[in-house]
Amino acid sequence: MFFTIPTIMTWARIVAIPLIVGVFYLPIEPTTRNLVATVMFVVFAATDWLDGYLARKLNQVSSFGAFLDPVADKFLVCACVLVLVHLGRADVFVALIIIGREIAISALREWMAQIGASKSVAVHLVGKLKTVVQMVAIPFLLFDGLLLGVINTHLWGVWLIWIAALMTVWSMVYYLQKALPEIRARVK
Repeated sequence: MFFTIPTIMTWARIVAIPLIVGVFYLPIEPTTRNLVATVMFVVFAATDWLDGYLARKLNQVSSFGAFLDPVADKFLVCACVLVLVHLGRADVFVALIIIGREIAISALREWMAQIGASKSVAVHLVGKLKTVVQMVAIPFLLFDGLLLGVINTHLWGVWLIWIAALMTVWSMVYYLQKALPEIRARVK
């Protein structure tokens, strides 16, 4: 099922990446750029939940969709984190932690799948919580202003992205601990 409604929504997250990045190169007011990029990110990030819901509801769950969905999420998050580093709104260490974890856990999951132990690194609540915090921190930092004239999104975004980085390390340690028995059995 390469072109189902849920899969098209997943593809849209990947297509959104150059659009969100491109907004910051438009000759428009910085606050407008921030708002447009934030709205785009929120809309496309919401498709992460919606495509999974529709896949189950429309009985269009596929192995290709299950593969593409987390890839699209990782691309979207990593691209936006890099944009935030470029704009000076996120620390390079945050980017290294988030991107490094995504690469490490993706490689670990691939290896575990090859040895038939993919259940040991199945998605867990800690990974989902990490994603939620990232998906709140990123639009706050993209907006980079006062929300409703009251909420300093830059301040909150910085705190949240560092919390997301800590949760990223926590989730990586969790997955590595779950995989450790299989790793020990294979390395001997």
